[in-house]
Amino acid sequence: MQYFVVMIDYGRRGREAIVDPEVTRREVVSRVASGEYRNISFIHEIADYSVEDVTAEILGEATLPDIGATGADLRASHFDHIRDLRKHEQA
Repeated sequence: MQYFVVMIDYGRRGREAIVDPEVTRREVVSRVASGEYRNISFIHEIADYSVEDVTAEILGEATLPDIGATGADLRASHFDHIRDLRKHEQA
């Protein structure tokens, strides 16, 4: 049997452990990414008789990758800038 324990910290109001054997790892990642799970203290994966702290792994999976500007985007931006300069020269 495998399940996840997500500990949510509500500050002064206390903490809540969310334990549902039906929730898969993919669902936990999805709930973290959507913001349904916030203020997470830890996430533990329980499998058979072992406990593993998977907080960093799941938070890493839930974040969106940082996609920088591509060459095409930079080129389009450059052309837009040149067009704007020409507009202001004509005025």
